[in-house]
Amino acid sequence: MCQHKVDCPSADDPARQAAAVISSHPDQGWSLLCNGVVLFEDTGAVLPDGRTTAPHRDGALAGASA
Repeated sequence: MCQHKVDCPSADDPARQAAAVISSHPDQGWSLLCNGVVLFEDTGAVLPDGRTTAPHRDGALAGASA
């Protein structure tokens, strides 16, 4: 899918979120990556085959309280 000179990680690659953004919708909280992944602002994702990934939580922020 990716047409860049340097290939972006595939949707199955653990580094899939490093792919280039081809359509950004910050008002709705999601972006479409060139590998077909829909990435949400909470870092959760929907892969092209319909599988989902849970949001990632930064360990440094996990212990923080408001």
